[in-house]
Amino acid sequence: MVPGMILHVGLTGGIATGKSTISRTFAGLGCVTVDADAVVARLYRPGEAGHASLVKTYGRGILREDGEIDRQKLADIAFVDAASSQKLNALIHPLVLEAEEEILRAEIARFPDRERIFVIEATLLLEAGGRERYDRIVVIDAPPEVQIERGIARGMTREEVTRRIAHQMPREERLRHADYVIDNSVDARTAEIETHRVFNRLQADLLARKTTGSLPPVAR
Repeated sequence: MVPGMILHVGLTGGIATGKSTISRTFAGLGCVTVDADAVVARLYRPGEAGHASLVKTYGRGILREDGEIDRQKLADIAFVDAASSQKLNALIHPLVLEAEEEILRAEIARFPDRERIFVIEATLLLEAGGRERYDRIVVIDAPPEVQIERGIARGMTREEVTRRIAHQMPREERLRHADYVIDNSVDARTAEIETHRVFNRLQADLLARKTTGSLPPVAR
């Protein structure tokens, strides 16, 4: 589906590592970005395929009075343990992939000759077996204590953030999958510099694909 002059990038990281902020920076640099969490939010709306699948699987007890999915009730069921998380992911992930493909096809149809870097931002990108679907994997990294601090600042409890971290891919394993790592453990300016650095690497990868027809090995 993706023409030769396109670089397909997966952007991921643990909870509260700053994925949305980094994704916006990539967008400002000219990348086409897709927020998988926003896609999920749309799929959860009444009338969408995700909403129907969730109600069928978990029952109407996960709904609010207005028919919307109660995300907290769903989380209380779906993030109890790793098996529960995998069950939810297996249910929703194929629908998310289909929606992402539609977005990318529409973008390609609008500008068929344009060279582009597509960035798909997703928390569970690697957990869902996404490594092989992308030319490059960019991992945003921050230590657990920073994740917890940021999660609490967003209104989550310490226990909730800790539970989410425990049920996601371990930090060390996530980093092993990375082609490029963005350190977002310090401040916004440092993260912006890191993102620009990785963007330059991605541009070089895209140029290599254009001139040689293949991607070079990633220098570790």
